[in-house]
Amino acid sequence: MTEVQRPPAEQLFAAELAALKASDKGEKPEGWVLSPKAVVTYILGGKAADGSIISAKYVGSRRLIETAVATLATDRALLLLGVPGTAKSWVSEHLAAGIAGDSTMVVQCTSGTDENQIRYGWNYAQLLAKGPSTEALVPTPLYRAMEAGKLCRLEELTRMGSDVQDTLITVLSEKMLPVPELNSAVYARRGFNVIATANNRDKGVNELSSALKRRFNVVVLPLPADIEEEVAIVTKRVAEMGGGLRLPVPPSAVAEVERIVTIFRELRAGQTLDGKTALKVPTGSLSTAEAIAVMIGGLSQAAWFMEGAVDAEALAPTLMGAIVKDPVQDKLVLEEYLEGVLKKRRDFAGYYTALTDLL
Repeated sequence: MTEVQRPPAEQLFAAELAALKASDKGEKPEGWVLSPKAVVTYILGGKAADGSIISAKYVGSRRLIETAVATLATDRALLLLGVPGTAKSWVSEHLAAGIAGDSTMVVQCTSGTDENQIRYGWNYAQLLAKGPSTEALVPTPLYRAMEAGKLCRLEELTRMGSDVQDTLITVLSEKMLPVPELNSAVYARRGFNVIATANNRDKGVNELSSALKRRFNVVVLPLPADIEEEVAIVTKRVAEMGGGLRLPVPPSAVAEVERIVTIFRELRAGQTLDGKTALKVPTGSLSTAEAIAVMIGGLSQAAWFMEGAVDAEALAPTLMGAIVKDPVQDKLVLEEYLEGVLKKRRDFAGYYTALTDLL
C-alpha cells in the first residue's frame, strides 16, 4: 500500500494530540476531544502536562485563536475571514482536528456547488427502485457532522452562489436539517458546529446575505504584521513541507526566504520596505502561502536539476509565475520593479539577472 501523500491533521499530529489528551485535565464542552485551553496549545504550540513538545501550527495572535475556539464552544458558527494566503484553511483544519478529532468532514465550495452537495443527495438507482428512503439518501459532510456531533468545514464559502449559501440558515439557526422527501429531519448532536472560510479579494466571490452573516462570529486572520514574522512562517512551513516531500532544505534556503518575502511584501504594499519608492501593485495577492509555494518549487528545481543549489536561478521560474498572473499588466509591474529597485541592490543581483532573462 502506497503512503498517503497528505494525511489529515489528526493523523499527521496524532502523537501531539494523544499527549495533550492524556494530560488534559480541563473541562471539555460536550463532544470535544480536548479542552479549549488544550486546543489553543495544540494550534499555537507549547508543552503538554507530561512535558511533550507541541509544535506551533499557526504563528499569530493568541487572542484570535482563543476567540475562534471560544466561538466553537457556543452554538454560533465560526467564519475565518482574510485575504488569500492567511492560513484560513490551515487553521480551520487544525481547529477541527483538535476539537472533534476529525478534520475530514469538509465541503469545498465552488460556483458549481449546489444544494445537494450541502444538504444531502440521492442514490438514483435506489431512488428509482424503492422511492425516497433512508437507504437511498446520500449524506453530505454537513449531514454526517450533524449526526455525529462533529465539526463541518466549509472552505471558500463565498465561492458558491448566494441562494445555496442560504440553505445553511436553518442549520445554523435551528440546528436541524429538514428532509421533506422523508417527512423527517436530522437534529444536530451536541458538539456539532460549522467552520467556514472566506475572502473578498479574489474574483468570483458572492457576498454573504445579512441573514447568514448574523449567524456567524467572524474572526479576521491578518497578513503577518512584519517581515520577521512572515519569514518565520515561510521558513517553518517550507521545512515541514520539504521534509514531507523528501526535498532537502539546505541552510542557505533561509536567506532566500528573506529575499522572496521582501519582494512579495514590497510588491504587495506598493512601496519598498523603507517607504522611499512607490511601486505598482500586481494583480495577484502575493500571499504568504504563495511565498511558501515559490520556495517549494525552487527546492524541487534545485533537488532534481541543479544539484541542490537553492538560489535565484532555481527560484526565478516559480517566482515569475507567482508575480506575473496577467501577462501584460503584471509584466510591466515586474519590469519596473526590476529596473527601479532590484537592479540597485547587490544582494538581489541574482534575482535581477534571472528574472530579466525570463521576461
